[in-house]
Amino acid sequence: MFDISNSGLKKGSLDGEVAVITGSTSNVGKGFAQAIAWAGGKVVVVGRGKERGMAVAEEINADFGEGTAVFVQADVSSAEDVARLKEEAYAAFGKVDILINNAMDMSLNYSILESPVEDLDRAYGISARAFMLTAHAFVPDMIKRGHGTVTFSTTQFHYIPGMLGGSVYTAAKAAATSACMSLSNEVLDTGVHVFCFQPAGVGPVRPNSVKVVTEEMKKMRMPGFNGMVTPEASGAAMVWMILHGKEMHGTGVMVSDVLKAMKYPFPCPETLVEHHRKYTEERPLTLMFGYMIHGFPENME
Repeated sequence: MFDISNSGLKKGSLDGEVAVITGSTSNVGKGFAQAIAWAGGKVVVVGRGKERGMAVAEEINADFGEGTAVFVQADVSSAEDVARLKEEAYAAFGKVDILINNAMDMSLNYSILESPVEDLDRAYGISARAFMLTAHAFVPDMIKRGHGTVTFSTTQFHYIPGMLGGSVYTAAKAAATSACMSLSNEVLDTGVHVFCFQPAGVGPVRPNSVKVVTEEMKKMRMPGFNGMVTPEASGAAMVWMILHGKEMHGTGVMVSDVLKAMKYPFPCPETLVEHHRKYTEERPLTLMFGYMIHGFPENME
């Protein structure tokens, strides 16, 4: 059974909230869905794979009670599918309070010169186009009710050999990140909070999801962890950020900084945060929207 009781978060902290999570049939998106359900929220699991999506919804319902989750099969780059997603989400739960844009196709993950332009079109559709389509579908009602959270799973802005996030993938992510930051300005003082989140290495490197797998990628581990950042930890971080939406608004933030602010019990947090600090200083442009702008206030608990 999914459990993040060691996170310091309170069960019931998201009672009454409804979340739509795109790309939530596996890995970090599934972790977001499970963590929100653990905290008391209802979740709409969204993805293209029917079997995987149904399995995730059934697992969440088994853990947290029937009716906690529903699955909607959708290609979020399609206006028709997003319209149907809205219809089915409202039919199931009557409203949407939280929109998490997480969908992406990791196979669209190669260099500019060696990729067909159609790969960029597809990656852009799943990230930037989908962000705008889902914003159109769900944000106006959030504004009317004066309550909502919108976020996007972003990444670094250029290809770094040996790490996931090839040029096509990150170019599309950059466009969606910019759209997310623009939306945060457009909804100021409406009660809708918008921010970006950088999971930074959640889950294993999957050889069948990238076109080139180096030895460095196979051995890749986040400093301070015996492995990669877990979906459970990232899910806990997402719940924490939703609960601190007002402070998060208009920023981008790395998972390591959230976990440190939460005092999350993971190995060597100082090591991981120091690694990210150095990384950001060395490559500021690559992460400028994926990193915290104003820092964490000391009184955030």
